[in-house]
Amino acid sequence: MSRRNQQREIQVPLSRIEERRGGLLLLHGSRSHHSHSMILEDRIAIQHREIQSLLSDNQQLASGHVALKHDLSAAEHDLRVLSVTASDIKAERDAEIRDVYERSLKLDAEARAVDAMTSELARVQADLHQFGSARQDLTAQLQAIEDDLARVREDSQEVPEIKAEIEIMRKEIQRGRAAIEYEKKTRVSNLEQRQVMERSMISMANEIEKLHAELANAEKRARAAVAAATAANPSPGYAASYGNPDMAYGGNSYTDPYGINKVQGAANAGPQFVSGAILNGPYDTQQTHVHR
Repeated sequence: MSRRNQQREIQVPLSRIEERRGGLLLLHGSRSHHSHSMILEDRIAIQHREIQSLLSDNQQLASGHVALKHDLSAAEHDLRVLSVTASDIKAERDAEIRDVYERSLKLDAEARAVDAMTSELARVQADLHQFGSARQDLTAQLQAIEDDLARVREDSQEVPEIKAEIEIMRKEIQRGRAAIEYEKKTRVSNLEQRQVMERSMISMANEIEKLHAELANAEKRARAAVAAATAANPSPGYAASYGNPDMAYGGNSYTDPYGINKVQGAANAGPQFVSGAILNGPYDTQQTHVHR
């Protein structure tokens, strides 16, 4: 605005100068018949007026130049301020752009996170559906367990009777074990007695064989003595007694004095006694079971 006003102020004096010059030319043409002195005076006066006008115009131009310098410095200051402001605005705009870019990145990350959360939500919903089915199954199992628990509680009322029966069975088992131990001991004792009796029978059989051998030897000696006596005294009575040794020696004198029949009876009775002793074990076992 100041520059435009200054241009207007400059244009006005120039137009005046042109008008004055045109006036001088007209004046010179109209007054050609005047004298030369009057023309010079008029020129001097015109030049003086022109000089004054030029001086005033120069002053106006100087003041306009100063105003223009002031306006230029102000414009430069405004330009610097605008440049600083523009740089600040640019920095702010860059910061805003960076902020917007960072926000866009964050929004993109959040969008990806939302997508991931959406897929996770779908998976969680599927898991919840499975958990609902599992919950129903567990509820059914819990109901079955509660039913079993109720039955167990009903059955637990019979526990004292079962414990009493178990205690009775345990005592029966203990008595059975005691009976088995007794049977084992009895069987061992019977076996020992049988072995002792078998050894006694063997020794008795050996003694019987020895007695048989001694009897055979005695008979041989008796027959030899009878034969010798017959040869020495051949009488009919003695010969008859030789033919019957029992009559000569008082009838079976060699059998009864040595107790052969008794020994044989004892030998025959021995196994029967042992068998009875062995069979005593089952009898005791039956008695034990009856007592139990």
